[in-house]
Amino acid sequence: MTKKSGPALVLTILFLAALARAQYQARLEGQVLDAQGSPLEKVEVSIVSQRTSSIRFDLKTGKDGRFLQVGLMPGYYLVSFRKSGFAPNSTEVHVGVAGEMKVNVTLQAAGAEAQRTFSAADKLFLKGNELYAKQDFAAASEAYVQAIGVNPGNWGYHLNLGLAYKKMGRSEDALAQFMKAAELNPESYSAEKEAGEALAKAGRFPEARGFYEKAAELSPDDPDAHYNLGVCLVNIGEPEPALAQFEKASELRPDYADAYYQAATILIGQNRIPEAVAALEKFLELAPDSPQAGIARQLLQALKK
Repeated sequence: MTKKSGPALVLTILFLAALARAQYQARLEGQVLDAQGSPLEKVEVSIVSQRTSSIRFDLKTGKDGRFLQVGLMPGYYLVSFRKSGFAPNSTEVHVGVAGEMKVNVTLQAAGAEAQRTFSAADKLFLKGNELYAKQDFAAASEAYVQAIGVNPGNWGYHLNLGLAYKKMGRSEDALAQFMKAAELNPESYSAEKEAGEALAKAGRFPEARGFYEKAAELSPDDPDAHYNLGVCLVNIGEPEPALAQFEKASELRPDYADAYYQAATILIGQNRIPEAVAALEKFLELAPDSPQAGIARQLLQALKK
């Protein structure tokens, strides 16, 4: 797992009750070391969900530098590490259903001036997160811009600024920030996915393709990653590889209604009628009230004549 320097938190202030966590079996564990390989005690570890913006866990490492968090929902998390006397570090991890993810992190010693810089940027970033949580996206974006001014190399700052711009409808500005976040951390699924989505919404599908492909590569078990790539491929006139992506999405998530619909439209074009009928029937079984349901029924009626 690639690790990037600088704190990176997502926009969240809420905590789940312990009872609500109990239904999830996934866990995240790891160890924090210094540059000489010695374990670091009392490192502050923040684990924050990127999907819901409503889940956060805060803990500290033990004498052996280890930490453990159980009961995690499946999904992506930004994990940040801080300790006085060291430069902060952060990374993005993907936790699967009932899975186990391990993260090993090294913190580099930092001088007093560097610590002041990181601290100043972090305070501005946290201010931005608080404003974002209050849906004051304009003020949040200003705080993020200031944080970037202090520490421009933090990919998480750019990602969250992009999210604020996205909420404000500033599409081009959001895209620029997502692309910068992806440049600084090419191992971030969230940055790659957001950049691809922004390009696709702008109709720039050939450019979006690379970001969506990277997202699917980073998260091969995520059905949304394959579905998004499939839609992008359809829009650049490559139905055959798009079909493979839709089939992969429905394989990973058998109730992925839209994947069956998209696959059916391609199968019809390939004159693979029995398979198209089966896909449309599955779509209607899963999503009988979908906006596409009427078209799906008409297609089925025509195919069965």
